[in-house]
This record gives sequence, C-alpha cells and structure tokens, in this order.
Amino acid sequence: MNLLAGELTRAAFCWTVERRDGAGLALTSHDRAIERGGVSYSAAPGMMPAAIVRRSGLDPATSEISGAVTSRALSAADLTAGRWDGAAVRLTAVDWGDVAAVPMMLAAGEIGEVSIDGERFSTELRGAAAKLDAAICPATSPMCRAEFGDDKCRVDLAGRTIRARVTAVAGDQVTLDAAVDGRFLFGRLRILDGANGGLSSTVWASAGQAVRLRAVPGDEVTVGTRVELREGCDKLIATCAARFGNAVNFRGEPHVPGNDLLLRYPGS
Repeated sequence: MNLLAGELTRAAFCWTVERRDGAGLALTSHDRAIERGGVSYSAAPGMMPAAIVRRSGLDPATSEISGAVTSRALSAADLTAGRWDGAAVRLTAVDWGDVAAVPMMLAAGEIGEVSIDGERFSTELRGAAAKLDAAICPATSPMCRAEFGDDKCRVDLAGRTIRARVTAVAGDQVTLDAAVDGRFLFGRLRILDGANGGLSSTVWASAGQAVRLRAVPGDEVTVGTRVELREGCDKLIATCAARFGNAVNFRGEPHVPGNDLLLRYPGS
C-alpha cells in the first residue's frame, strides 16, 4: 500500500532510538502519540528526516536527521556528553489513521556525528553498509589492538573492579574514599549516579586515593557521588604476559621492527 497515494495522506514518521546502555526513545512526527507493535511513540513534531537516500548497491548509505533539542527527549547535555553516540535508529513511515497498516521501513543504522545549533540538532545516520569502509586487515602495531576484557583479549574482568565515593574534586583530579594503585592506570572510572550517571572516562594517572581523568564529564561531579573503577592495561606484551598470563591472546606484533630500525645503525 502506497502511503502517499491519493489527494490526502496520513503518513507519519516513527523513530526508535536505543542507546548502547539500553535506554531508548520512541518518537513520532505526528501531533499525538501513536501505538504500533506494542510500542508507544510519543509526539515529537520537531523530529524530521532532513535527507534519506536509499541505494540498491553496496555503497555506504547515510541519512541525516534533524530535530529540536528538548529536556524530555534529546537534551543538549546528553548529546554533547556522547550518551547517544552509536545509538541504533530505526525510521519507519506509518498510516496514523489505520492501526492494521504495516509500517514502511525507511532507514536504519547508527547515530554518527552530532552537531548542535541553538535549540536544534542534526546528526548523520550511518547505515549497515557503512561498515564496509572499515579496513579489511588491521595495521601492524607493537601494542595490543584488543580492548581490555573483550572477546579478543579474554581477560576475565570479574574481581577487577571496585566501587567508591568521591570525597573531593579539583579540575580533572578526583579523590576517592578508597586506595587506588597502579592496576587502575589506563582503566575506566564510571559514574554511577547524579547528573553524570552512566558516563565514564579513562584514568591517566593514579596516586594514593586520587585519580586523574582523561576527560571531565560535562556536569560537575559532586562529593558523595558513587563511582566504579575498573582496572586497566597499557597494552604492552610484557604486561600481558607477566600480569595477566595472557600472551597467547595478545593482538599485536611486538617483535616486528618499525621505521626506527634504520636509526639503529651508524651512517643511516
């Protein structure tokens, strides 16, 4: 059935947006909520697809979404903090007057680069074919390419996290009510509550009960905030072998000579 057939149309856009942490939204461009497939789409007339291009080949397909920044749906603070980066998006067109009508799929993918201009935002929607742009073979590196604890690294992270409370904050330095040793260098500090709940940052340095973060969250971190601190890894083969006994899963080439080999010989 063609939604646009006839002199009048009852087509409305419906969006589902699911973040990596499981939070999500269901919105529609209609002026009232729509129920479809057990999902209630809240009215958000400001949400519109700015450009949708559908191709039949394997060329990476991208679309653009624009809408209003609102406190109830997509806030500027959440977008700036990166909470919605990589969120899965599905865009369909539905006949808002016919409950039995089958929605028409228009686009699906992940949220890419986000830009904010006043009370408006726009973002790129990257389709599945965009993954074809990724390198077929990874470049050699003396350091491990795996993420600590993922299915390539295979280090068991059970027992490698601690929870603590913030006792002081000074710039990018956060002091906790628990001792932090060198195991947490290059690890992750994740905020569990407050305005920054769910956000995380890499630990650049640690000493005593203080850690220095790579990036400070957008909202102020207050005393008493609960945090979770996870151990880190410097991605060197010596650390992988001695500390974790995991050299068999090391994803790097520590013994392949680099460009500096030419500088090791006289007259080079």
